[in-house]
Amino acid sequence: MTAELPGTRGTTVTVGTFDGIHRGHQAVLGEIVRRAREAGRAAVLVTFDPHPLEIVAPDRAPALLTVADERRLLWPLFGLDYVHVVRFTETVRQMPPEVFVRDILVRRLRVGELVIGYDHGFGKDRSGNVDVLRRLGAEIGFAVDVVGPVEVDAEPVSSSRVRRAVEAADFASAERGLGRPYSALGRVEPGAGRGRGIGFPTANVRLADARKCLPPDGVYAVRVEFDGALHDGMANLGGRPTFGETERGLEAHLFDWNGEALYGARPLVEFVARLRPTARFESPEQLTAQLERDRRAAMERLGRSRKTSGGVV
Repeated sequence: MTAELPGTRGTTVTVGTFDGIHRGHQAVLGEIVRRAREAGRAAVLVTFDPHPLEIVAPDRAPALLTVADERRLLWPLFGLDYVHVVRFTETVRQMPPEVFVRDILVRRLRVGELVIGYDHGFGKDRSGNVDVLRRLGAEIGFAVDVVGPVEVDAEPVSSSRVRRAVEAADFASAERGLGRPYSALGRVEPGAGRGRGIGFPTANVRLADARKCLPPDGVYAVRVEFDGALHDGMANLGGRPTFGETERGLEAHLFDWNGEALYGARPLVEFVARLRPTARFESPEQLTAQLERDRRAAMERLGRSRKTSGGVV
């Protein structure tokens, strides 16, 4: 996707960070696509990287529900024609909304209609609110429409709510807000090979971005997607205290995997349920016995999840 627009009747645009691409975000994306199709325009998302708070207030910048590589996997699912990524810098931070609208939305993207979420704001100090945008639209000649909140569990869904659910390992709540299981994208790299030696070979998954929002350390029931297939398994997130290793990592054991090398694979790890905290064991034999209990618990939780899960967006 690109912002190099061919000849069109203009664009229908939305603007935002869209971290998580939750159900509220999906409602906005669905609306710009619908309106763009009706008007014969291109549907365009204008988004930012890095997250604006990483520049505005680094100490308050949130862990990301969807890092850049994950967002690139998700955007094609929503029918967008173009995604225009604005590199968020101090210059962009100080840009008045009038300048942002005229330079990016009007001159670069030829906006004919702007659709935003009900709580949206951009430009210097987020001063580009609905009233400002409607005034600019009237002056320049584009329509401005607002999409209301999407409620989940009787509250408006938001990135902050989903983030709190993930950090509490409440994956059912996170999935209700996202419309899909919470997942993390990574790449399989060589590990120490200890799991293979005790009958539980693991894929050592290095996450795509260290800014990723993760649940607490522990052992999880997971599903792992790669090469177009979904595999049941369990994963350890955190250190390896039995072997004296404190570095945080993610290792996944797949129940239908014989341990053959997956190096270079790009798996998507879906978190289903937390089984237990990370623990230190006195011997490899004790660890093996616990891993067998974990495997049975994971299979039970995965089977239960499969019976109750709904559609995934």
